[in-house]
Amino acid sequence: MEPLPPKEMILEACRSLPRGDHPILASAHQLAGLHEQRRYCALGSTAEIDERRAHFVLTIDRWIATEVPLPHGGAHMHTETVGTVIDRMAQFSICAYAALRTAPDWIVHDAWQRLAELALGYQDLAFEVSAGIRRLPDLGGHRPYSSGQGWL
Repeated sequence: MEPLPPKEMILEACRSLPRGDHPILASAHQLAGLHEQRRYCALGSTAEIDERRAHFVLTIDRWIATEVPLPHGGAHMHTETVGTVIDRMAQFSICAYAALRTAPDWIVHDAWQRLAELALGYQDLAFEVSAGIRRLPDLGGHRPYSSGQGWL
């Protein structure tokens, strides 16, 4: 089993081309680029970007399903997939860096704190999934991604 990348590598992939060829890092990089594009779209014109995001989220979740050991029978269910968590990390990363350019200090602080807390949550989830003590929901990619609303 190839391990899940640590939070530092995910965050780095959201800012620049990832080192190595881990599929999760490549998808995180693509998701960040899509979130950057999304920031400049007119309201209601993000459907194509959101479809592409859903593709990368599903790519991550399929990799998890094939590469990570199955959880034991008593493992607790998480509310999100690893792909959806990484999608939000990409979004929060783009927002945090954008806040540095123009936002007041308190907004910058809030954006970075939100990103840091989500990154810690990802790290915990990655450990639990890899150890087989956390189950993930099967969102399966059968529902479209809706702009701003996540899975429908």
